[in-house]
Amino acid sequence: MKKRILLSNDDGYNALGLERLYHALSAWADVTVFAPEVNHSGASNSLSVNRPLSVKQAPNGFFYVNGTPSDCIHVALTGILDFKPDLVVSGINNGANLGEDTLYSGTVAAATEGFLFGYSAIAFSLTERNWTNLDAAVDIANQIVQHQIAYPHPSSTLLNVNIPPLPHHNFEDIQITRLGRRHPSQDVIKGQNPHGDPIYWIGPVGEILDTSEDTDFMAIKRGQVSITPLQLDLTHFELLSQTKQWIKQ
Repeated sequence: MKKRILLSNDDGYNALGLERLYHALSAWADVTVFAPEVNHSGASNSLSVNRPLSVKQAPNGFFYVNGTPSDCIHVALTGILDFKPDLVVSGINNGANLGEDTLYSGTVAAATEGFLFGYSAIAFSLTERNWTNLDAAVDIANQIVQHQIAYPHPSSTLLNVNIPPLPHHNFEDIQITRLGRRHPSQDVIKGQNPHGDPIYWIGPVGEILDTSEDTDFMAIKRGQVSITPLQLDLTHFELLSQTKQWIKQ
């Protein structure tokens, strides 16, 4: 029996990265797509709890939701699918998700939603926009998914994969990394709407702060595929005892 994969993204159901990855995975797996109706880059893990959601099916069979990437996976797993997927996959994203970007990423959020429901999940991003060398990125992403299916982790795992825009990739060149860090984002860009009211665009990301040998930033700089295992427990364990003392002051 073919393995079953639930596939999503944050660029929208018409995105080229999603389409190409779908066709590659469909050559050997049963792939079901639930993706946003429109681009939701930067949506993070937001859920639409203040309005109803609709699910429609495109002519190519893809299901699309008028909500966030997390909405897509949530609705699929809790209300529509009549099977349990062997893996949740998100991407391929049009642009990098490195360092703190993972906290804002809708691509990572879609995978995270699957992980929260107990499924292993992988988020894929191509680190240069405009789909440069997308075929090579699809090929290595397909290999990584096949590896996860063939050699599954003993417990559910969440992986963030960033792929540099090179014409080919060797599986042996994959680096297991930690998240690097950036400086704070640049200032907002100020402007005016047609009525003269002030408007603000979120500014560009900050410069890279941490490019240590074991970071995702360094792996991409070297032209290597970066895989970072993620965890969701935000507890700062080292500060627990200090915080207990602080609250007693």
